[in-house]
Amino acid sequence: MIQAASPRARLASTGRFSPPRVVTNAELETLVDTNDEWIRTRTGIRERRLADKDTGAADMAAAAARVAMERAGVEAEGIDMILLSTATPDRLLPSTACDVQALLGARNAAAYDYATACSGFLYGLSMAEAHITAGQAETVLVCATEKMSSIVDWTDRSTCVLFGDGAGATVVKRAEDGRGILSSYMKSDGTLAELLYRPGGGARIPLDIAVLDERSHFVKMAGPEVFKSAVRAMCEAAETALQRAGVTADEIDLLVPHQANIRIIEATAKYAKMPMDKVFVNVDRYGNMSSASIPVALDEAREQGRVGDGALVLMVAFGAGFTWAANVVRF
Repeated sequence: MIQAASPRARLASTGRFSPPRVVTNAELETLVDTNDEWIRTRTGIRERRLADKDTGAADMAAAAARVAMERAGVEAEGIDMILLSTATPDRLLPSTACDVQALLGARNAAAYDYATACSGFLYGLSMAEAHITAGQAETVLVCATEKMSSIVDWTDRSTCVLFGDGAGATVVKRAEDGRGILSSYMKSDGTLAELLYRPGGGARIPLDIAVLDERSHFVKMAGPEVFKSAVRAMCEAAETALQRAGVTADEIDLLVPHQANIRIIEATAKYAKMPMDKVFVNVDRYGNMSSASIPVALDEAREQGRVGDGALVLMVAFGAGFTWAANVVRF
């Protein structure tokens, strides 16, 4: 057995925000040529949450952050740094993290965005740990917030049924009592970027009439290829994170995977030799919230008592980039 790692940072609390509007598969049947059975069979999704037009990514992140801060007993002025993952920033300049800083009144915090799509929350935990270990921060707020409904083509039945909106957050502090992040693993492969991307609307192909007419500012995805890459990468990430933490799959109390597709979740659990009763699943109620999926699922799992004191949790994700990551955490 490999010697278990010593944690350097811990998740002091979690919080989440879900928009109140629930959109069922039946409602989507009125928008595109699809049906409830097709969606449930292929994805496991029954419904998702969509934010209204006046609610932005920063609003959702701030709402989730306030819950996490209250649970951790942290005031806004006590936050040293805000790390924010989003593929759906409210605007391209300035960062959504700075908008969240303003909404929270966290005047002492440095704040920045990063874009690693669905793997974003786990990348954020690693960055928070690094800042704490380097002595640059004592209290880090990690937010993952996505308004996927704003970048989905609602005429494309292959993608619009998959995504939802929401936000999750955690307060990360220096580890104590042997609890915290035991291991992290991150990897990427930019050569496969065009399997899941937004072709237009950036600096290379600025938003103009042609982009709008072509609808190339919306998410495009090669579903079967993404599925195969996701399973392969998440299995690699899970195995490596377990090895680095010096623990086995049998010791894991709960697997919290990215909530993109029930078949990807089941394949990852099977490879990791973990029964589905030790896997947290809420994709049926939220759809794919990109980087917000794992923190929302983790917060629900803690609220339901599935992650108690001393619990050993494996989190694993895969997203556009391609990026993938995993963490083993002792709570």
